[in-house]
Amino acid sequence: MTSSATNRPAGQLDISTALSPYSGPWNTRLAAHLLRRAGFGGSPDDVRRLAGMNVHDAVESFIHFPPTAGSPAPAGIFDPYAQGILPLQRGGRGMGMQMDDTARRDKLKDIRRQSRQSIIALQKWWIDRMVTTPAPLQEKMTFFFHGHFTTAAIQKGVWPSYVYNQNQLFRDHALGNLRDLTLAVSKDPGMLLYLDNARSAAAHPNENYARELMELFTLGHGNYTEQDIRESARAFTGWSVNPRDGQFLEVARMHDNGTKQFMGRRGNFSGEDIVNIIFQQPASAKFFASELLSFFVYNDPEPQLVDAVAGLLKQHDYNLAPVMSRLLMSNVFFSDRAYRALVKSPVEFVVGSYKVFGLKETDRSAQQALMQMGQILFYPPNVAGWPGGTNWLTSQMMIARENFATGLVNSQMMAQSSWLTAVPMDATKATHQLVTYILSDDASPAAETRVKNYLNGSNTSALGMFSMENYDERVRGAAYLTMAMPAFQLN
Repeated sequence: MTSSATNRPAGQLDISTALSPYSGPWNTRLAAHLLRRAGFGGSPDDVRRLAGMNVHDAVESFIHFPPTAGSPAPAGIFDPYAQGILPLQRGGRGMGMQMDDTARRDKLKDIRRQSRQSIIALQKWWIDRMVTTPAPLQEKMTFFFHGHFTTAAIQKGVWPSYVYNQNQLFRDHALGNLRDLTLAVSKDPGMLLYLDNARSAAAHPNENYARELMELFTLGHGNYTEQDIRESARAFTGWSVNPRDGQFLEVARMHDNGTKQFMGRRGNFSGEDIVNIIFQQPASAKFFASELLSFFVYNDPEPQLVDAVAGLLKQHDYNLAPVMSRLLMSNVFFSDRAYRALVKSPVEFVVGSYKVFGLKETDRSAQQALMQMGQILFYPPNVAGWPGGTNWLTSQMMIARENFATGLVNSQMMAQSSWLTAVPMDATKATHQLVTYILSDDASPAAETRVKNYLNGSNTSALGMFSMENYDERVRGAAYLTMAMPAFQLN
């Protein structure tokens, strides 16, 4: 999930103290910053709870999250094997043998319809989980990996059951070992199908996965050769998907058992060997360090900072928990340069909007808004993921954000926001509370004055002053004006 369109923030990095534990003032403003970056934001109560801890305990509450295995699972995930879909598609034995061409086409059309409906249900399930999870960093890392190890739903037979299993794979490895996750992704049926490795055989090795594994997933362009791609593709031959149950299957007769030469090494390498060799390359630690910094701290991090975080990754053998703990507790993370330095992706904007009001569920408007904003979960635009950064702030996408905010504040569910329904009926106090709770006071005096004037009925006729008669309408409108300010677009 690259964000190349966002520049490095102004100012200078002090690399000697950048990763040292932050020991400066701790307040609600920085607690809200941590909530946005290590999760998707929070309600005023969430902010106060976190601010009541010290920095160390606040960060550790994200790292050592409660078990989430008991969280509600999605219902009715479409499973092609329960439908006999593979014999139907491939003309093999089973359901397809008893159908003529017309019936087979109709059945396939129905299967695609069921698949689309299942993905829509999965999207809502995941958005709701982001909003309500007791483990926000687990979901934030799942979202990070979703945009990093990309796979698109339904294309190339990537059915909803594969999509859910891959999403759960990211969740299970959220703060685990990057090498182990990369190996698991290499064997993931959804990935095997999406990047065409499922049918890669010794006679005709498919290079798609081998190329993207190095270019987009682990090393970055320029840190491998075309020969490395060819040779590693040979090593991944035979890694396939079992047509009977949709699970990973290693097919020995399809594997190239010859000697390969990869990254200066020679041997009869398997796919697992390739992954291990990749993670021995210095470029791998730097690549992941840059990705983590760009997602959690600020874009285009200085080479010295990348090297320092790469050193942490190697020191901890690519285990993420201690690295993320150090990063989220660091001076650079809580620096003025990192504060509001990232553009919220549509998912961060939408989920963060529900969370700031303390809402516990979403409605269909969340998915509709994400579609209009250009970030549809489980449908990345290509294998490189979403471009990110200021690409999210085009005029069309800003209109979509404003439309979503308008719809949300005027929806019935806003009656569930305990703090919004208790805003003081005094324009000055109400403005202060809205700007504090929604923006952590990150608003200009002129912007605050506009909110206060709106509450007081500036440029309106009947019932002009803020009163019981117009309380609900005015408070909701003022909440929208606050959400429309520049700070709310930034993480």
